Amino acid sequence: MTFTHRRTVLTALATAAVSGPLLGSLTATPAHATDDLDIYTSNTDLYKKLAGQEGVEFARRYKRHEYADHSTPQRYPYNRTTVMALHGGGIETGTSEVCLGIAGYHPATLAPLQDGHGVHDYWMFEGLRSSGNRDLHVTAKNCDDHVAISMAAGSLNVLSLHGCTAAQAGTVPQAVVVGGLNTRFKTLLKAEFDQVGIAWRDGNETPDLAGVNPANPVNRTMLSKGGQLELTTELRAAMFTNNTRAGRAGSTTPVFDRFVGACRAAISKLEQGTDQVIL
Repeated sequence: MTFTHRRTVLTALATAAVSGPLLGSLTATPAHATDDLDIYTSNTDLYKKLAGQEGVEFARRYKRHEYADHSTPQRYPYNRTTVMALHGGGIETGTSEVCLGIAGYHPATLAPLQDGHGVHDYWMFEGLRSSGNRDLHVTAKNCDDHVAISMAAGSLNVLSLHGCTAAQAGTVPQAVVVGGLNTRFKTLLKAEFDQVGIAWRDGNETPDLAGVNPANPVNRTMLSKGGQLELTTELRAAMFTNNTRAGRAGSTTPVFDRFVGACRAAISKLEQGTDQVIL
């Protein structure tokens, strides 16, 4: 579940069904990001204080695809996009599975998806506790994990997945807040969500969820901008028939498929842009 005290809670707005484009016009009393409730000041602080507990209380999973160019006349591919879940596992439940799906891997088997959109690098920090995973939360702007930061810095794009409540987002129960500093990426994501019936709200209208801090790994890319998605608790719950740590990866629903597919389509279109050319 998502803990409402992670950020200042917004008063919920309309509960009637609202389409994506209409959500973009909603307004709410702004809230502001806070890390006052974080126990650890950074990932490094957490790793030091929980030394020896990796694999027990928390985990890190990532994949960097190998690229090599040993030929003088030919040019080889270069990874452009990294998908991240900074608060995966039991911290913001469901974001790990969504991260893997968007990166192009089945969350249970890690088999590559065969949808024509390829695969992307990914990085996840995951809470493994049976309870109290909120205590492992490190606010995104304070993330200093060396692998995470190096992967963001070596990518043109980052798509970062987070969890929120509908009250925080000021939306209908199942919705996503689209943020980050890459405005083109946001536009592409919102258009794809419209195509598959996923309600969205622009992060510009919810400052606490906007993902615009330059220190946030989502914006520490080669282009100094990325895309951030805050998924409501209800949206994440609808993605799995068995919404438990052991059950989520193997019980994804059509909602999961639509969401993941929309994000992957948006990334493919983003990577066709003129700012994505590797000279």
